[in-house]
Amino acid sequence: MKKLFGTDGIRGRAGTFPLDAETVCIVGRSLAKQYRETLGKNPRFITGRDTRDSGVWIEKAFHEGACSRGAECQSAGVITTPGVAFLTQRHRFDAGIVISASHNPYEDNGLKIFSSTGKKIDENIEKTIETDIAAERASTYLFEDAPAESANADRFQNDYLEYLRGEFDGLRLNGYKMVIDCANGAAYSLAPDLFRSFGADVIVINDKPDGRNINKECGSLHLEHLQAKVLQENADFGVAFDGDADRALFVDEKGKIVDGDAALWIMAQYFQDHEKLKNETVVATVMSNIGLEIALASRNLKLLRAAVGDKYVLEELLKTNSEIGGEQSGHLIFPEKSLVGDGMMTALFLLKAIRVKNSLFSEMTTGFTRFPQVLVNIKVREKHPFESIDELVQVSKIVERELSGNGRLLLRYSGTENLARVMIEGEDQNAIEGQASRLADIIRRKLG
Repeated sequence: MKKLFGTDGIRGRAGTFPLDAETVCIVGRSLAKQYRETLGKNPRFITGRDTRDSGVWIEKAFHEGACSRGAECQSAGVITTPGVAFLTQRHRFDAGIVISASHNPYEDNGLKIFSSTGKKIDENIEKTIETDIAAERASTYLFEDAPAESANADRFQNDYLEYLRGEFDGLRLNGYKMVIDCANGAAYSLAPDLFRSFGADVIVINDKPDGRNINKECGSLHLEHLQAKVLQENADFGVAFDGDADRALFVDEKGKIVDGDAALWIMAQYFQDHEKLKNETVVATVMSNIGLEIALASRNLKLLRAAVGDKYVLEELLKTNSEIGGEQSGHLIFPEKSLVGDGMMTALFLLKAIRVKNSLFSEMTTGFTRFPQVLVNIKVREKHPFESIDELVQVSKIVERELSGNGRLLLRYSGTENLARVMIEGEDQNAIEGQASRLADIIRRKLG
């Protein structure tokens, strides 16, 4: 059986393997069994889900499996991924389980599992779950002893909001107008309450989930709606979450998109000005724009690039003892506060930086110039090492000389599909498109 756990847990079409009820039930049984053997007692788990209609029965199936092996399960109901990670630590649960497929359409769902430290579970636990799934596929399940809702769900959600309020105590947003796009997802009720509690004038869009409209033409994947609303309302700030609100993208008062790279630039300056960037390093990924690297260098800050995925960003943050990292897609991690990307926390950090500097949002990105970028995907039969293709190596060297230090070439394979990716950044859009086309043609001839 192929590996089921990716960098963000298990994900797939709800109702089909491995997101069918029987398999989810096995995941619950396996996790409870492993924790009971390690702890020497019955484990305590907390679950939370986004607004997909499949979330209810998936949560029940997990509870049923875990309870059958002695686990105590409680649910926080509809809550964000970072909310579950926080509650796992705060209430000393042994693991926290999120039922969400993040930015995917409603037909999909997934399982993300956090340990009591707030980090994702160890790969050895994942491998044992996969082994158990392969061995136990013919199980039956009942839901009588597995309530998906908990009498404590409201309290858990309030605990999380109170934590965020406490972390930003002193932030005042009175007279500040902001638009929030909740993506009809996990933040639909939490985010408006949170930002209004700081005094902001909050306008909310896409906060009416029906089980099937999560991420549908809204949220962080469709920023055009947020841009239009910010301009229409003459707002100061716009934020769009994805389905489980572990990431966020932004729009300034002029309607311009502020992505994860731009947010990292803003926060790096803020942290440096307040002596919170001790090792003068920001962690990003190989996909972050070279403009961020150049901007950081102008302040004598170093950009450390990790592989794509918040899991790898976190690994580098912890290994280098760095204070901030993230992805272009809007996953930002502040390890002093949380080991998980948290879209609402990121928004509060940005708002704090803006208010402290007493600037317009658009002024906060000054100094960061995004270089033109082109990305070409090429279907391949096999994923041979790029360095084994002589013609590709030779042309790559020519392209890198042409970029002359004012651009960047990245060749990589997709982690989930038979695709080769050619990414080039440079000062001239036409030039980099031509360069990318040359390289893509070679890959197509040799591997396609």
